[in-house]
Amino acid sequence: MLYFSIFLQAVADIIRTTLGPRSMLKMLLDAAGGIVVTNDGNAILRELDVAHPAAKSMIELSRTQDEEVGDGTTSVIVLAGEMLHVAEAFIDKSYHPTVICRAYIKALEDALAVLEKIAMPIDVNDRAKMLGLVKNCVGTKFTGQFGDLIADLALDATTTVGVDLGQGLREVDIKKYIKVEKLPGGQLEDSKVLKGVMFNKDVVVPGKMRRKIINPRIILLDCPLEYKKGENQTNAELVREEDWGVLLKMEEEYIESLCMQILKFKPDLVITEKGLSDLACHYLSKAGVSAIRRLRKTDNNRIAKACGAVIVNRPDELQESDVGTGAGLFEVKKIGDEFFAFIIDCADPKACTVLLRGASKDLLNEVERNLQDAMSVARNILKNPKLVPGGGATELTVSATLKQKSSSIEGIEKWPYEAAAVAFEAIPRTLAQNCGVNVIRTMTALQGKARDIFIYPSFHANGENSWVGIDGNTGETADMKELQIWDAYNVKAQTFKTAIEAACMLLRIDDIVSGIKKKQAPGAGPSKPTIEQEGDADNEQIIPE
Repeated sequence: MLYFSIFLQAVADIIRTTLGPRSMLKMLLDAAGGIVVTNDGNAILRELDVAHPAAKSMIELSRTQDEEVGDGTTSVIVLAGEMLHVAEAFIDKSYHPTVICRAYIKALEDALAVLEKIAMPIDVNDRAKMLGLVKNCVGTKFTGQFGDLIADLALDATTTVGVDLGQGLREVDIKKYIKVEKLPGGQLEDSKVLKGVMFNKDVVVPGKMRRKIINPRIILLDCPLEYKKGENQTNAELVREEDWGVLLKMEEEYIESLCMQILKFKPDLVITEKGLSDLACHYLSKAGVSAIRRLRKTDNNRIAKACGAVIVNRPDELQESDVGTGAGLFEVKKIGDEFFAFIIDCADPKACTVLLRGASKDLLNEVERNLQDAMSVARNILKNPKLVPGGGATELTVSATLKQKSSSIEGIEKWPYEAAAVAFEAIPRTLAQNCGVNVIRTMTALQGKARDIFIYPSFHANGENSWVGIDGNTGETADMKELQIWDAYNVKAQTFKTAIEAACMLLRIDDIVSGIKKKQAPGAGPSKPTIEQEGDADNEQIIPE
């Protein structure tokens, strides 16, 4: 373990400076020569070219955290790195890794119990509190300088696509039903959440089909409006000139029947994911119907969720209930050099589009990354409306509680348990470092207050818990309740679980081996076993890395 702990610590040190409001940015150069400037932990680690397998597993932690809760990607790496760092002293003293892992798992269970105890419920219908919470969670990002803009966009988008499942449960799928469209140009303040869907398409026949329809009736198809071609093995032999006319007539009648099945429902807009023949365009435009073809499946699903339509596979299966009538406006606009179709002002949309405007693509890419984090935070609160104090106050509470509890643990596991308690202080310590204050003096003051307030609440003058943490902007100790700095309970719990469980997994690795078969020259037959290999011709060399 000591051999590869250097690599693991190096991974944690790379993104340690990107934690907190005063975090530093990293400039990344990708393989194609592109440049990315960000302080998002997951985005940074995703671009790292790492060969060591243990270090790769650390990078996977950030990806796991991002997929599960969408935030805390830097914290989980810092905490996991600290857990491994404090374990080195016990490995040096010949502690068995299993003993350390047992102590760590016990510490994780107690830490989650503390989290559950200090969690505070929140009313998700209180927009002011929700905005403040989302803003605090993304205040450490690059877009924190733009105030409430990102928090407003994230909250509007997640509340739009939220679906009540009953019994207090709520489903918010931000990957499927929220699309972010980035259009360079304009001001960032021009960004907005559309109550509907926007996609990069124009009507099939711009001169003959309407580009603006109020309260459109929309039909969504997952089939082509074209004549079905035969398979490759099909041959048609035409002997007379009239036979060709018969084939064309059959094709026209087939397409006409398809269009008539659609037109009897009086649609204003027909959208299909497949092709649309010129003849079908003629029949549709003649009836005053606008058409869009070759739309992405994901966009079609969003339109269905936004306007209440049902995607139909065959026109002869169409019913009145399949027609979408929830949209208030269909319009095609030209933005820059491209045309974009808008289906907006929907009555009860369960899908939406976030339109981002900005000066450059690099800025918009960073804004999108920050927006994804903000939407994840809002989703976590909507799904589990509980809060814990931010600014390192939660970690200090957990650390102080575990330190006190370690005195009641018997046996050799007491010392790794206490070391795990100390490791939780890595988060507030890193916040203090990034603010440029005296780390030792700040941490001493915080530990003293945490011990007095959290472990002995009677010492507090008002008899109430004051969540003491670090003000990420100034580096001074402050009451998180007064500053209204909170974290989502889901994010913090997932951070602790991922970091400690991954640390335990890595601690139980005692060596890294690689099975290598002997290389042969091209065209050579099977090699004869050497003296060392005789008696076990199938043996592979196991070489420690």
